[in-house]
Amino acid sequence: MDELLSIGAFAARTRLSAKALRLYDRQGLLPPAHVDAATGYRYYRPEQVEQARTVVLLRRLDMPLADIAALVGLDGERAAEAVGEHWARIEERFAAQRTLVDYLRGRLSRRSPTVYGTFDVRTIDVPEMFVLSERRHVFTDALPAWIDASLGRLEKAAAKLCGGGTEAPFVVYHAEVTEDSDGPAEVCVPVADPAAAREWAAGHGRQWGVRARVEPAARLAYTRITKAQVVYPQIIAAYDAVEEWLAREGLAQAGACREVYFTDWGTAGPEDQVCDVAYPVARPGVAVSE
Repeated sequence: MDELLSIGAFAARTRLSAKALRLYDRQGLLPPAHVDAATGYRYYRPEQVEQARTVVLLRRLDMPLADIAALVGLDGERAAEAVGEHWARIEERFAAQRTLVDYLRGRLSRRSPTVYGTFDVRTIDVPEMFVLSERRHVFTDALPAWIDASLGRLEKAAAKLCGGGTEAPFVVYHAEVTEDSDGPAEVCVPVADPAAAREWAAGHGRQWGVRARVEPAARLAYTRITKAQVVYPQIIAAYDAVEEWLAREGLAQAGACREVYFTDWGTAGPEDQVCDVAYPVARPGVAVSE
């Protein structure tokens, strides 16, 4: 007992309140070395001071208590990696919030996002392609998880059974997807072997709503955005920019809008370009379908 510190002494050394120490005890973050059965007083070992200071620093990074509890049980190298992973998530969230601020400033000031030169709109001709696709009615809150799961299924099938992918996957919005409107949306993965794709779709169509179809050649007007800009609702600014560009250029929309994901989402950072927001447009001499 002579080697132990009372909760008051330990609190003074670690700059933690007794209330915080009791909370950390309940969370399993910093249990005392000894609790007096008669008085309930908590006592700590001197070597626990360093662990307590680590907890304080992690809390300053807004790390949840449950994550800290898992981290303090790791060895030094893995604990350092966990801190890096936590900070990467924070940076991604801040980047998304920063783009949301830009979007809101433009919207509230009633200024076009293109005034600031934020979005560079270009056109590109894409060839006809054969795609595996999943189509679903979905609201915005469920959209990211569904896109991720759908792409996983379709890309796995493309790689193993359908000759591999031929172009970047894309998501077509056949109607608005918002908090109040559920689309539908369609995830598309271009494949090399149409016959194999049709066979796979026939076996899985009922389970997941899979189709195998031809995506016509098209001219796309598009703007390229970062991972942070993809987050809803700030991605709306990219759609607005392309629509304004189409109106200014006197071009007619010739199909449903889409997002083309041309790089690996999991390894991309918040400021990396990952997606084209695109609209098919009428080409000279080609009639616009209704």
